[in-house]
Amino acid sequence: MIAKYHVQDMKKIKFDWFLIETEQDYDTALARYEQVRHAEKNTTDHKEKLLLAHLISNFEERTSELPAVDPVELIKIRMEDFGYKSVDLANEYGDKGTISKVLNYKQALSLTMIRKFSRLLHIPADALIGEYELR
Repeated sequence: MIAKYHVQDMKKIKFDWFLIETEQDYDTALARYEQVRHAEKNTTDHKEKLLLAHLISNFEERTSELPAVDPVELIKIRMEDFGYKSVDLANEYGDKGTISKVLNYKQALSLTMIRKFSRLLHIPADALIGEYELR
């Protein structure tokens, strides 16, 4: 079992996370990650979010093979997997216009984008550094 939870009072639930070993564990972790995704820094939820990102990434690296596509297409696939829109990437990166250019192959990914999108979309950074043609 991935998580045990303890009811400390009627409003607060504490999760104890372990390695993700099954698809059900993975789905549970993803659902919880979505709940704490926007947690403020230095909070318990933020620490849980960081742990979940690590556990999810570890499971994906062990069980998933990334499709042989260019980095932009891989980003689009993962956006669809998580239900993200370009505005979600813009919120992470900070510039909607640049995100649009990248997703339309008019501008290359920067190192900062690669780092941020790797974390957000749970894609190994080395999968995002491959060369691809701009249009």
